[in-house]
Amino acid sequence: MLYATLHAMKITLLTHFKEFPKKSNTGRLVLEVLGNSAEQIRWDRMNPPDILLKEIEAGGVALVYPGTPDEQENNLSDIRQFIIIDGTWHEARKIHQRSSYLQHVRRISLKTVHRSRYNLRKNQKESGLCTAECVIEILRRTGNNTAADQLEEHFMANMRPDKTAKEKPCAHP
Repeated sequence: MLYATLHAMKITLLTHFKEFPKKSNTGRLVLEVLGNSAEQIRWDRMNPPDILLKEIEAGGVALVYPGTPDEQENNLSDIRQFIIIDGTWHEARKIHQRSSYLQHVRRISLKTVHRSRYNLRKNQKESGLCTAECVIEILRRTGNNTAADQLEEHFMANMRPDKTAKEKPCAHP
């Protein structure tokens, strides 16, 4: 277990039940690296977790969820807890639509200049990031660079080797 230290911030993974047994789920990497700074809650449409509802009501909580293309860049400085829906894009859409309590949470989207490096599943949303990549972006944008580096290293170690990259010939002196 790695356990990176965060500056007064919490990551909450709202996880679809189908994700728990999957080796391709990157939420588990977040938990391994961030330890007590991250939590995983099983999404339940009928019984949302009371503690999460109280945290949302108290404020300082944001849902990381894709916005519109014309949306402005988000200021993350006043957010102390980030909720990330942890599941496939299809599952995440359903969770968002079926969770009335998420409809009222401040929503932020992460616009990045790089493409996702997640390669454990097919048919990924081209402009989307996986759970671990979202957390890496959040960590970097909130000044938690050491934790971001640790998570990114752990994430990349769990990806398949890039079969499309051509080997470069060695330069000989």
